[in-house]
Amino acid sequence: MTASELDNPFWSSLRSRHRALAQCIGDAARYPAHYAPFLGVANAQADVAGAIAALLEPGEAVYLLGVAPKLPDGWVLQAHGELAQMVCTAAIPSIDGPPVIELSEPHRADVLALTALVYPHYFRPRTMELGRYFGIYRDGRLAAMIGERLGTDACQEISAVCTHPDFLGRGYARRLVAQLSNDNLARGRLPFLHVSRQNRRASRLYEQLGYRLRRDIGFWSLGRAPGAAGR
Repeated sequence: MTASELDNPFWSSLRSRHRALAQCIGDAARYPAHYAPFLGVANAQADVAGAIAALLEPGEAVYLLGVAPKLPDGWVLQAHGELAQMVCTAAIPSIDGPPVIELSEPHRADVLALTALVYPHYFRPRTMELGRYFGIYRDGRLAAMIGERLGTDACQEISAVCTHPDFLGRGYARRLVAQLSNDNLARGRLPFLHVSRQNRRASRLYEQLGYRLRRDIGFWSLGRAPGAAGR
């Protein structure tokens, strides 16, 4: 992603890496609901009211990141505060720990159970098909995981960094972030991620590993106003 692509990451990913999945009408595009609840628009001036009305089911809400359009009455665009968009430009020293395995279909139930517990808002039944996902198992349980979500040929979002509460404090997230970030750097892709300003524990972890703030980026949810279904 170029700087402008990173400023509009949902749209950039849907028009490149995930183009084959995108449901697109004009200057609006979204992921299928069972992959991710994300919608992107080409720019803030685009006339996308008709496209969004066609793309969203009645009663459905989606999220936008970086760029939000102007919409007519009948829609509610709710700001959720800015996220910190962070990037990693240099290799992270390797971190020892238990084996890391690539997660696939046999691990789906474990992934969904862990994300439902600690990362429930944005993970869907087929989210792990958007990129590679990796995990650490301990005593037959998925103790921690990480994955790839948004991206283009030049950049890769690191996502779903989560640890089961029974395994906190063992450095598993640190090990996973270092390994996947370094792998993407070696592939010529810039690792980036998004973290809530309220999640100081995660922010400190990423800063300690070498991630640096690129910018604060707007984050919104979008849905039809009450009584406006079908408009």
